Amino acid sequence: MKRWNGWGDENVHYALPPSAQEYLLERLGPLNPGPDAPQSAMIAVLGASRLPPYPGLDASPLTRLLHARGQSLPDWIDLRYGRVTTFPDGVAFPTSIEEVAQALNYARRAGAAIIPYGGGTSVVGHINPLPSERPVLTLSMTHLTRLLDLDQDSRVATFEAGVTGPLLEQQLRSHGYTLGHFPQSFEYSTLGGWVATRSSGQQSLGYGRIEQLFVGGRVETPRGPLILPLAPASAAGPDLRQLVLGSEGRLGVITYARVRVKPLPEAEEFHGVFFPSFEQGMRAAREIVQGEHPVSMLRLSDALETEVTLRLVGASWATWVERGLRWIGYGPDRCLLVLALTGSRARVHRTRREVIALCRRYGGWFAGPAVGRQWQKNRFRAPYLRNTLWEIGVAVDTLETAVPWSRLPEAARVIPTAIEQAMQAQGERVLAFAHLSHVYRDGASVYVTFLFRLHPDPEVLQARWRAMKHAASLTIQQLGGTISHQHGVGLDHAPYLEAELSPLGLDALRSVFRVFDPEGCMNPGKLLSE
Repeated sequence: MKRWNGWGDENVHYALPPSAQEYLLERLGPLNPGPDAPQSAMIAVLGASRLPPYPGLDASPLTRLLHARGQSLPDWIDLRYGRVTTFPDGVAFPTSIEEVAQALNYARRAGAAIIPYGGGTSVVGHINPLPSERPVLTLSMTHLTRLLDLDQDSRVATFEAGVTGPLLEQQLRSHGYTLGHFPQSFEYSTLGGWVATRSSGQQSLGYGRIEQLFVGGRVETPRGPLILPLAPASAAGPDLRQLVLGSEGRLGVITYARVRVKPLPEAEEFHGVFFPSFEQGMRAAREIVQGEHPVSMLRLSDALETEVTLRLVGASWATWVERGLRWIGYGPDRCLLVLALTGSRARVHRTRREVIALCRRYGGWFAGPAVGRQWQKNRFRAPYLRNTLWEIGVAVDTLETAVPWSRLPEAARVIPTAIEQAMQAQGERVLAFAHLSHVYRDGASVYVTFLFRLHPDPEVLQARWRAMKHAASLTIQQLGGTISHQHGVGLDHAPYLEAELSPLGLDALRSVFRVFDPEGCMNPGKLLSE
C-alpha cells in the first residue's frame, strides 16, 4: 500500500548503516526524529464537501486527505506536522475519455476549480488545493492506463494518460518496445504528468526528454477537446504540442498521448568512473556528448555528493572503492561519474572501449560494473531514503537548473554555497551538493540536493527551507539558468518565472489559458501566480 504521508510503498524501507547515521551527526549536529501526525489529526479539521452530488464522486475524508498534497518538502511538513488545512472537496475517478469530459462539465456547472491528478509525485505543489471560495474537484486519472494503439511501422504508441511508468513499460515490453523514460519518480508518476511538466528521464541522453517523445494526443478543456494529430513533421503554424508540454493542467486534462518508442535494446550496461576532480569529470562528460558517443546517460557527482553517497551506502563495495581510490592517490576532491551504454552488443562493446579510453585521458579510473550495477539497482529506491532520514531527524530537498557548459563549474559551486550561506545566517549547518544529471551538446543540468536538521517548530523549519530555496533561486537567475529543468513550476517556482519568460511572455501564457479556460477553473494558481 502507498504511504499517505511519505514516499512509496509502506512495506519498502531504505535502511541506513550505523556508520551513515554517525556521519550525519558529525556533519549536521544532534538529530531528533521528525514528527508523524496521525491521519485523524487532519481529518478532524476537514470540513464538509462543498460539491453537489455526482455519480462516482468520492467525498470521503480519507480520499480527500490522500489527494491533498504531493511530495514537496512543504507538503511533507504539512502532512507530518498535521498542518494540512486545504483539501479537495471531492475526487472523481473517470474510466474513459467521455467521463473526463463529463466531469469537466459537472465542475463548470458547480463553479468548481479542477486539479488534474496523476501519480501525486509533484515536488513543487502542482496538485495542492489553494484557499478559495469555490469548491475544488480533483480529477484522478488512476483508471486511464491502457495502451490504445501501437503502430509498429511508425514506432508510435498511444496510451491513456494515467498510465504509470511500470505499467507503461510492461505493456510496451510485451511487444518488444520501450519508451525509455525513467524519472526517479518512475514507479508512481504518469505519462500525462510527464507531458504536463516537461519531464526528463534519467536516460534522456539516449532516449530523449518527453518533448522529444510526445508527438500528439488529446486534451479535454472547458471549451471542448484539443486534438493534436500525429504527423512526422509540420509547417502548419506554431506547434500546439508546445502549449500542452509544460502546461501543468492549466489548459485542461490530457486524456491520451502518442509517444515515440524504440525496440528493446539488445544490451545495456551501467558503469562507474572516478575522477580526481569535478572539473576533469566535467570535461570528459562534455567531450563524450559533443563527440556524439552513443551513451544513454551521464551523471557526474561533485566531491561532496560522492562522499555522501559512499558513506550512506555503507556496503562492502563502497569500502572497496574507498580503498582503491586512496591506493591510486585520489584525494578528497574525487568525483563519481555513472554512465549507461545502451544498444546492440557490438555497439555497447565498442562504446565502452571508446569511453573508457576518453575518460582515462582526463584521469578517470574505471571502477568496473559493480558501482554502476549498484546505482541501477537503487535508481528508484533512492526516494525512500527521504522516509528514513526524516525518521532520524533529517529533511531532504532538491532543486535543479540547466546552464551552458561555460557556466557549469561556477553553477555547481555557487548554488550549493548559496544554500549553505542561507543556513549559516541562522546558525545551522546543511549538506548541499550537486551533480550533472542530464547533459546536452551546449550545456547540462545541475541538480542540487540539500540535507538539514528538522526543527520541532514547523514554522521555523518552513522558514529555513524558504530561505535556502530563495537564495538558490536568486543565484540561478544571476547565472542565467532556467528556474526548472525537469520538475516544472507549480507553486514553488512561480515567483521566479517572470525573470525567465519576461512579463510579455507571461501575458502571452495568460491569454492562451483564457482561450481554453475562460472561467479560470483549471488548476488555478499553478505555473502562473494569479
